[in-house]
Amino acid sequence: MNVETRLFADRQAMTAALDSVDYVVDEGLATSLYLAQAIRQPLLLEGEPGVGKTTAAKAMAAAIGGPLLRLQCYEGITASEALYEWNYARQLLSIRLAETGSTSVLESDLFTEEFLLERPLLKAVRHPGPVPAVLLIDEIDRADDEFEALLFEFLGEQSVSVPELGTFTATVDPVVILTSNRSRELHDALKRRCLYHWIPFPSVERAAEIVRRNVAEAAEPLVSAATAFVRDARRVDLDKVPGVAEAIDWVGALHALGVTHLENADVVATLGAIAKTPDDIDALTAAIASEELVVDHTT
Repeated sequence: MNVETRLFADRQAMTAALDSVDYVVDEGLATSLYLAQAIRQPLLLEGEPGVGKTTAAKAMAAAIGGPLLRLQCYEGITASEALYEWNYARQLLSIRLAETGSTSVLESDLFTEEFLLERPLLKAVRHPGPVPAVLLIDEIDRADDEFEALLFEFLGEQSVSVPELGTFTATVDPVVILTSNRSRELHDALKRRCLYHWIPFPSVERAAEIVRRNVAEAAEPLVSAATAFVRDARRVDLDKVPGVAEAIDWVGALHALGVTHLENADVVATLGAIAKTPDDIDALTAAIASEELVVDHTT
């Protein structure tokens, strides 16, 4: 890709653009996101749930001013949901209208642009620009091996083949971001087509900054104490450790209750914002009672 097609002059400019849409990045993630848009190579983001992988793609779209096209993966997802499908209801209507008028309809008449329904991958390829689309292929690890293989042509060539119409190749390459929670190992062939970055749980200072951006009206002592508590809670033996997303939800819930300083009773009453199973709630409650978890480090 030519330098002239880059959206940002350098990594610092892109970091500033992401900051302007309230997405806080460290140097490693900033570098990966910058390269994804500079050379238009797909970026695979991995990390525990709740660390901001999906939000990274949303922030990128907001920063560059392009549309966000999201493909949510799940077990059993099909090609038609990712690429394209034909509007069968409209095709059937055309056939019936032709029969009413005593005219014939050829098969080639039914497989034209008029009846084509674009899904996220084809939409990304056909997006006219000039600002590229951001294509988010979310939780690719939830899809099966066959679906991964389906992506190879798109990831390698930025193209989608429609047998009845031919191959569509992007005139403005999309920015492609894939996310994975590592519920299974991905194919080496897919990884080779992507840049890679692991998003760790941020430091408590960075996590607090992220929470402030999302719950700006919350009291500062609450934000500091809650993010420190979530960091410590991640060290408890839990089925599902809380991430930044849960910290944001929790601070929002506490603020809605009028809490400005974290206290034991408030924590226990709102544990459902950060703990998602009965066993995890019990484990955190016990850790608080035994003082293994300190509720507020600022007091």
